[in-house]
Amino acid sequence: MTKKRLPTLRDVAEVAGVSVATVSKYCSGGQRFSPAVEAGIQAAIESMGYRTNHMARSIATGRSGAVGLVVLDLGNPHFTGIVKGASRVAQANDYSMAFVDTAESQAPERHLVETLSRRVDGLIVSSRLADESIEWLKALGKPVVFFGRYGHEGVHSVGADGYLAGLMIGRHLMSLQHRRVAYVGFPSSRWNAERIRGLRDALAEAGCELEMLDVDAPSPEAGESAASRLLLGGQRPDAIVTYNDLIALGLMNEARALGVEIPRDVSIASFDDIAYGRYTSPTLTSVAMNSEQMGEVAMHRLLQIISDELEHPFDEVLAPRLVVRESTCRRAA
Repeated sequence: MTKKRLPTLRDVAEVAGVSVATVSKYCSGGQRFSPAVEAGIQAAIESMGYRTNHMARSIATGRSGAVGLVVLDLGNPHFTGIVKGASRVAQANDYSMAFVDTAESQAPERHLVETLSRRVDGLIVSSRLADESIEWLKALGKPVVFFGRYGHEGVHSVGADGYLAGLMIGRHLMSLQHRRVAYVGFPSSRWNAERIRGLRDALAEAGCELEMLDVDAPSPEAGESAASRLLLGGQRPDAIVTYNDLIALGLMNEARALGVEIPRDVSIASFDDIAYGRYTSPTLTSVAMNSEQMGEVAMHRLLQIISDELEHPFDEVLAPRLVVRESTCRRAA
């Protein structure tokens, strides 16, 4: 039997009625064309089952056709949302992705990231890295977009507005007549300080002060361990805000075991708006930090840098969104 010949760029060009160069630029993402031309090329590609030859493209462009993501914890739904959004854009632009999971460390294995950088055309990196890590990452000579790090000279970044997120939660709790509010923070995160600042400003508007309790991990277990200190003390807070939803879910689970009813006895709110918070009982009030959108925007910007479409560093800040659910209610008189 004669082996069926695979379609080529030239075959696609003939069917679409355009030049080979036009098809090549469309497939590589190197140039945009009119909607009619792009639709014709895409229809030809799909009808013929054409697949890009990544090796040939790599030789011709000097690029690998891959991008790298360095994330804090793939087990945290916030970061899996970022990966999902980034992956969607990468696939649409015919790029593959590789990952390094730093397991919530501020100092990831440097050699892993350096090895990854040699295999990809650019990197998207979580912003919780120490400042010295930023410098050696920049020295790798590859485009890098950071999550959540804005205000650093010469650094490309995409993040959500943590200050506004804290302000939203704080004002929401003040509107419910809560006056004693505690915050369960994770000081290792650079985002933590912005959220505290927003919360404090919102409480100050009502003449209140924020109480603080720090945990050493942004995990459900940390929330469980903090519950007794917060809920069984002499003066229980009217409301508790946690650094992220995972801490809140652990705290809520332990509160039930301690006989504390949420939100009747204490309101709870947090940040990230992961899917699990919509299905717990009671459902969790949270600020959506738009993780999937963050991943999409970061990947779009990285691909623009790789294609030399962006020259100057940018700080892109996404607006958060307060999602009010059952875990917060008006304080009883």
